[in-house]
Order: sequence, then structure tokens, then C-alpha cells
Amino acid sequence: MNLFAVFSERVTAAINAVVGDLSHAVAIDLSRVVVEPPRDPSHGDMATNAAMVLSKDFGMKPRELAEKIAEKLRQDADVTAVDIAGPGFINLRLSGDVWYGALRGLLSDAEGFGRSHLGAHRKVNVEYVSANPTGPMHVGHCRGAVFGDALATLLSFAGYDVTREYYVNDAGAQVDVLARSAYLRYREALGEEIGAIPEGLYPGDYLKPVGEKLAAAYGKDLVGKSEAEWLPLVRAAAIAAMLEMIREDLAALNIRHDIFFSEASLHGQGGPVDITLADLRARDLVYEGRLPPPKGQLPDDWEDREQTLFRTQDFGDDTDRPLAKSDGSYTYFASDVAYMKDKIGRGFEELIFVLGADHGGYVKRLEAVAAALSGGKAHVDVKLVQLVRLFRAGEPVRMSKRSGDFVTLRDVVEEVGTDAVRFMMLFRKNDAVLDFDFAKVLEQSRENPVFYVQYAHARTKSVLRNAREALGAGAGTDTASAKLERLSDSGEIALVHKLAEYPRVIEAAALAHEPHRIAFYVHELASDFHSHWNRGNDDQSLRFVQADDVELTSARLALVQAVGLVLKNGLSLLGVRAPDEMR
Repeated sequence: MNLFAVFSERVTAAINAVVGDLSHAVAIDLSRVVVEPPRDPSHGDMATNAAMVLSKDFGMKPRELAEKIAEKLRQDADVTAVDIAGPGFINLRLSGDVWYGALRGLLSDAEGFGRSHLGAHRKVNVEYVSANPTGPMHVGHCRGAVFGDALATLLSFAGYDVTREYYVNDAGAQVDVLARSAYLRYREALGEEIGAIPEGLYPGDYLKPVGEKLAAAYGKDLVGKSEAEWLPLVRAAAIAAMLEMIREDLAALNIRHDIFFSEASLHGQGGPVDITLADLRARDLVYEGRLPPPKGQLPDDWEDREQTLFRTQDFGDDTDRPLAKSDGSYTYFASDVAYMKDKIGRGFEELIFVLGADHGGYVKRLEAVAAALSGGKAHVDVKLVQLVRLFRAGEPVRMSKRSGDFVTLRDVVEEVGTDAVRFMMLFRKNDAVLDFDFAKVLEQSRENPVFYVQYAHARTKSVLRNAREALGAGAGTDTASAKLERLSDSGEIALVHKLAEYPRVIEAAALAHEPHRIAFYVHELASDFHSHWNRGNDDQSLRFVQADDVELTSARLALVQAVGLVLKNGLSLLGVRAPDEMR
């Protein structure tokens, strides 16, 4: 149960009651009204901005409207106090029974607590990673991979019908470079001395196994063939090998995709790109024209030439975009348009693209393409993922054991583990640069966020184990019928309130497409729990197990169990384990 959604409905009912008291009709926009925890807990349990955002609709001053809404809310049996603060904020205090009821709901729905029907099975496509299949994944791909995977999991939990997709860039010039690089390794595998890798080819040792497989499959047959003959064969083998490597890299982070979509499948005579352009021409969305030169310094290779252009500027883009060059060949953008058409044709209403920060220029064009192709029905959200800077004990880390010129995803996972990588990649907003220090994420201290949260979960399990050992399996350890109203200490009440926030955090994170909110929340919950546990060290009356008061012990153990359940649930959404013990 989302307690904040429940009281949002009650605030709406109070607003509508105020409307009913008026002698004239009022058109109000309730979409701007929020019910949330107050910034200062001393102000109350919940706060709403209703009077602030609706004052103009009602033609009243905010405090005047706030008083009328407050009058209605004071009639609610679950509301013990309503105060008006500042220019018109309304603060509510709720009865203890409301909070204890929320805690009982959590305990009775351990696995599903926080699950939402917000998405209403709306079809969402989350495209993430989509690294060129030309080598091992590097740490920059790692962040986008974790972000996209966690976002897909979060949206599924919030009731959306989610498809996880990887776009394989297997049709560009880079895969021909890959094939030539693999062919060089093939000749090396046959015993030829190849010397230094020529500039422009991929130098990494990861292509040696590809060369060895080619040698095993073809012997020396490819040596005597022309490039036009061997290139397609080597390209196909190299792409397959790279995709296998990429899948293994992703598996190391427990990341999966439902679909690997091949860019090459869009091309060919009469293929999706041809069909898409024909459709655009029929709708007068393309024309033959010239583009102005880029702003700023003019590139050396700039040519003022006529091209086939998509009228993306009509749909909010900065400029119209070329679909075909003057020689008739398609641009990369043409593939993007055909791919977007394919997604929309599959019925997706929301299209999420997780891209590197260097793709900021893609945002408006993707939004424009979706608007043009779907008639405004498909919504695009481009989530840009900023850089990851690697350190070891404060010193920059630059080189990789595998690639020779960048740090691979596998290097990072093997050194610090999947949990540390996933949590830390989400413990900062996606559009902020992330500093990742190998030494710090292995520390067993509160300065290491993933350890701090996992330790909190392990501590809840330890408390419950110790209670069973001290009290046996009977009295005190049966939390199902616990009298939760015995929870009266300020620290206990604060934990109950924090737990009740979880469903609201889930929905807010899903709506904003921001899984980092879950990481922040579980860290805050862990901090609150650790702090309360420490208070018990100083004051024995606050300890969870009170041998002379079985009823209070049972209530406190129920609270501990609830904290553990929510920590486990939140970590699960992030793809991070919740261990029962820390070793």
C-alpha cells in the first residue's frame, strides 16, 4: 500500500469538497498537487502544496485556500492535526494506527511490498549498452549497462510491460575494420610474423582467439582469396565472437537483454530502410535540399551538396537531418529512423534510450523522429550517462590488462565483484560524473555505501537469529501477531515512517526513470537502522530483545524484520545481493 497515494486521494477529495461549497464553477488542475514527506519531520507526517498551486484556479490567496482545505481534512478520522505553514503549505499529522497499519501491510506482503500498478501494462522499450561489437566492453559501457538494467527492473516492478533491447551496430565501417583486424590475427595464427598492428586496426589481444578459430575453420584457404572474398566470411565470424564476448561481459554483471537487434537487418534492397524512406516520401516528410554549414569552425571535408533530408525540424529538432548522401548511400541516421519505425510498429508507447554523454545531440532528433512516425503517440526519453573516472586509492587508473588502452568491464568486476560495481554505478545520478575508487569500494566501513547497506541487511538477520537463540522459537519471535502499537520510541517511529515511504519512492523513481532514487533510499534506511541499533548499545531499554517484555520484543523484532525485507527488496531492484552474513 502506498500511504502517500492514499492521502493524496483524500487531499483531492478535500479540494473537491471545497469546490462543491462554492457558488460558481472552478476548473482546477490537480496534476500539480503533491503529497510528500515534509523536509523537516517536526512539521508533521505529510505535506501538500495544494493551496499553493491551486490558488489562482480558485481566485484566492494561498493561505485562504489552505484554511478551507484544512477544514475538510480535519474531519478525517485518521488525521490528528492540520497546520498551515509559510505562504500556504498544509502539514498533516496522522494517527499512530495509520502507520502501524502500513507496517502490518508490509509484513503481510513481504515480496510484493512497493509493487505498483502505475504502469498499467504500458509497453516500454529500454535500449541500453548497444556498444559497437568490435571488442570487450569498457567501464563506460558498464555504467550504462547497469543503469539500463536497473531501470528495466524498476519499471517492471512498477507495472510496465518492459522489453530490454540491445542494438547491434553491425552494419557500419567499424565492423569492416574489425574484420581486417581479425584477418591479421588469422594470418598470425597460421604462423606468419605480423609485426606491429597497423594504425587504424584494433590492436587488442582479444582478437587472437578469433584468428585461431578462423585458422581452425579455414586452414590457409583465406590467404589466397581477395579481400572482397574473405571480408564477409571474417566479418561474420568476428561479429559473432564479439557478441559472445559482450554477452559474457554482461553476464558477469547479471545483465540480460530480451532482444539483440541487428542494424544489418535493416539494410538490403527492399529492406526496412528502403520501405521507411518510401513511407516518408509518401507523407511528404522528406525532400531534396541543402543544409547550412555547421556553426563554428567549418570542417575541412564540408561539402555544400544536395541531400535527401527528413523534415525533423517540423517536429522540434534543431535542423532537418540527412537520410541519404549525394551518392545515394544511406546515412547512419536513416538506420536510426528505420529502427524507430520498427519499434513503434511493435507497439511500444514509451521508448527509452540509454546513451553515453557524448550523444547529447541525439536527444532532439530521436524525439522528433518518434513524433513524426507515431503521430505524437510514442514518447521518447533519452537518458544520458556520464563518464566513470577510475581511481585506486586516489590515483587514476588508465590501462587495462586485456585491451591495452582502456579498462574493461570484466577487469572491474573481477577486482571488486558484481555487487560493488552495480551499487556504485547507481549511487549517483546518471547525468553526473562518477568517481569509482577500487580501494574504497572494498572497504568494510560506513564510507563504502554498498557495504553499509548490505551490512544493515545482515544485521537485521543477525538480530533475528540472536533473538531465536535467546528466546527459542516461541514467545517473542512470532512477529505475525505482534502488537505494533508498542513501538513508541522516536527512533522506532522514524523507522516505521521511513518504511512507509518505500512504495512512494518506487513510483517516483519509475515515473522519473531514475533508479538511483532506490539506491539513495536503501542507504538512508540503512543509516536510520544502524543509528537506532547503536542507540541500543547506550541504552539497554532500546534493545530489540527485552527478555522481561515478550510483547515489546515481538513488536521490535517485527520492525527489524520489516527493515530487512525492504532492504532486500530495494537491493534486488538494483541487482545487488542482500547477504544474511558479512564475511
